[in-house]
Amino acid sequence: MTPIPVDPTRTHRLVGTPLGIYALAADAEGLVGVWRQDQKHFPRAARLGPTSADAHTVLDEAASQLQEYLGGAREDFTLPLSPEGTEFQHAVWDHLMTIPRGATTTYGQIARALGRPRAAQAVGAAVGSNPLSIVVPCHRVVGSTGALTGYAGGIETKQALLLLEGALLA
Repeated sequence: MTPIPVDPTRTHRLVGTPLGIYALAADAEGLVGVWRQDQKHFPRAARLGPTSADAHTVLDEAASQLQEYLGGAREDFTLPLSPEGTEFQHAVWDHLMTIPRGATTTYGQIARALGRPRAAQAVGAAVGSNPLSIVVPCHRVVGSTGALTGYAGGIETKQALLLLEGALLA
């Protein structure tokens, strides 16, 4: 089997947080990924690019903002984003950015908001493939009954994020 070549346009860094270790990846345009180590859909090393220990404007700022957010000192992110995805995925991810901190929505509500009321499962797939967890708040999407469902970083992480944001009571 031929090894997958490392993406030379990207670089990444591992960052320890109160919720675990996260891989942050960036390219020349901005942040391309925020993944919790050992999460479902964690990218292969080749997709992350080489490790960067040097100063990197986007990775440095992303690490700082992530720590501030998880520490309660920041309510949103101001980072250049450059996720790869289809037009539909980008529409879903853009919608996720409109969900206010402390609020939740459902897959069906997003599908209706996008003018595709029968696309709740497709919305779920797009939410699940979000490469920018926390920054693009896919954790704010719950099941139609309000149940905490389908979070690649684990339901415990989703619950911790919603508690932090005030969307759940302890």
